[in-house]
Amino acid sequence: MYPDLKGKTALVTGAGKKTGIGYAIARKLADSGANVLLADMVKKDDDNQPLLSGNRAEMMALAEGLARRFDVKTAFIAVDVADNASVRQMADEIKSRFENLQILCNNAGTVLGVPSAIHTYDDDAWLKTLDVNLNGVFRVSKAVIPLMMDTGGSVINIASRAAKVPPLFNGAYAVAKAGVLMLTKVMARELAGNGIRVNAVCPGVITTDFTRWRFYLEAQILDSTSTEREAEMVKTIPMGRLGSAEEVANLAAFLASDQSSYSTGQAVNVTGGQLMEL
Repeated sequence: MYPDLKGKTALVTGAGKKTGIGYAIARKLADSGANVLLADMVKKDDDNQPLLSGNRAEMMALAEGLARRFDVKTAFIAVDVADNASVRQMADEIKSRFENLQILCNNAGTVLGVPSAIHTYDDDAWLKTLDVNLNGVFRVSKAVIPLMMDTGGSVINIASRAAKVPPLFNGAYAVAKAGVLMLTKVMARELAGNGIRVNAVCPGVITTDFTRWRFYLEAQILDSTSTEREAEMVKTIPMGRLGSAEEVANLAAFLASDQSSYSTGQAVNVTGGQLMEL
């Protein structure tokens, strides 16, 4: 726990799935006494995309559960980070409820059009993947950073190991996350004078619904099974296992806290040793 987070207000995008990294971060911040706003896209009843979160009632229940468990203020806010009007509406709602914001975690993301090589990638899927993963970070940051100017704070952008080591047949995601790393550095340079630190987290292979979906797709292509694909991946990780969402959340909470008060513009790996470069 980080006592200095008590009473601060945090926004975590992409936090509407209980098994996801965003919710794990929200829970960790709430455990340290922060008020937490969970933001995510509301899934329509007829939408079968595997990476989307739940419906509004389910996500409101997640927020209410954190409030009861940790005795903090919480709320769920529906947002589409690819839509300017939706993001502005979210910022207005935060301002009306809490006035200021001290922690922003840009976690919302998606993957579309995979598996596909660059020369066969569907144009719309490529552009949409970049729009959510990279432009979404820009939109949300632009909208809510003004709420941090009076108090200072910390921005944590969730990037990926893919930003540094390109995966096969997932180019749009890798390019978008690489862009997030440069955006992190730009923001860190520009906002340091306002007392706002900006860092990125680069998770490796983390046990989430996205990872399970990835192993499923790989198994279909390689005439294998999801279990076999996971076992092959584990062989590439020096620590010999996949990571957990909680382990990513632990780093995010550290970067949100004063314990990392002299760190900005960094991109920290959480990969079990699978990636050892800066």
